[in-house]
Amino acid sequence: MLGFGTVGEFAIGEFPDEARIAARPVPSLTLASLIVPEAKVSTGILIASASVVWDSIVKELGSNWDVAYEIPPEKWEEIVAGAFKKDGYDEVILTPRSGDFGRDVIATKHGFGCVKILGSVKAYAPDHLVPYDAVRSLIGVLTAEHDASKGIITTTSDFPPRIESDVNIAPFLPTRLELVNGTRLRQWLSDVSAKANSN
Repeated sequence: MLGFGTVGEFAIGEFPDEARIAARPVPSLTLASLIVPEAKVSTGILIASASVVWDSIVKELGSNWDVAYEIPPEKWEEIVAGAFKKDGYDEVILTPRSGDFGRDVIATKHGFGCVKILGSVKAYAPDHLVPYDAVRSLIGVLTAEHDASKGIITTTSDFPPRIESDVNIAPFLPTRLELVNGTRLRQWLSDVSAKANSN
């Protein structure tokens, strides 16, 4: 049978009544294609660019951060990867979901002052703080990966109040490790989007 609506919800020739139309869920922003892949590389997927959908999601997040808590973690990794690409990084790699050694995104700027960023993305509810061990884990990865310049942990949530004074974490802040909470992440995404769209 042919139909229209959500997967043939209404048969051809059938006219939906107002109650059935009103009961249908309101579509939300789709998270389908936040990034445009360029190639598969040994460490993951090389990103060609962020998609138009990325801009729509970032715009929505700028006006309503509550949307952040509805976005699945793997899509947050794409949002952050897209942000690095839009922010002018030459090579951005989205690592696989497993076996990524704590690196969700690897972003590199080539040329004078070349830097390689190891990004860890934590999509948490507002009351779920990033644990100390997650930060220490990225420090371990950063220390082992000798060509990495800096680690950045981004979260939709926040970090424990005294994490920056921890004796094992403080020596890395802010030049080798950066902790970006939800407030700073929202601002960075807005700034990157505005800068990219003004060019």
